[in-house]
Amino acid sequence: IVHAAHGAADDLLADFAFALRAQGRRVRGLVQQYHGGHGKESAMLVDLGTGQSYRLFQNLGPGSGSCSIDPGSIAAASIALRRSLDEAPDLVIINRFGALEATGGGFVTEMAALVNANIPFLTVVAEPYLFDWQRFAGGVGTELAPELEALQDWFDSLEHSEAPQ
Repeated sequence: IVHAAHGAADDLLADFAFALRAQGRRVRGLVQQYHGGHGKESAMLVDLGTGQSYRLFQNLGPGSGSCSIDPGSIAAASIALRRSLDEAPDLVIINRFGALEATGGGFVTEMAALVNANIPFLTVVAEPYLFDWQRFAGGVGTELAPELEALQDWFDSLEHSEAPQ
């Protein structure tokens, strides 16, 4: 899902994942949700398989200009993505391809493993990281508008193709 506005697709991705689950689809992975507000301090990654929540950002103090993504939480949450490799899901959700993934970190190893296992996944890519995403994806995949109908059409097309997109 390619988007221009910061955080614009988080709710859409989560809503889509929960709607598919309500239809009986096996959806695994991680969605970003906010518990108790919409600021960094309330941003959580939620494991769709277990419901476990992981704090996304660490508090580095008011004067810090450093990236505040919590690397320990990212590492802990990556277990949900690795576990999905063995669960034969219909779809894996990965909250984002962002700054960490653009530099070869974050969830990029798990994304590559899903591709190699031929398991479809859906992620959010902000426009500033689109070139990095395209380089990572190597021309494989589909860029989708942040619209529920586009997501549903893409997912429906997976059932009619031999290989996931």
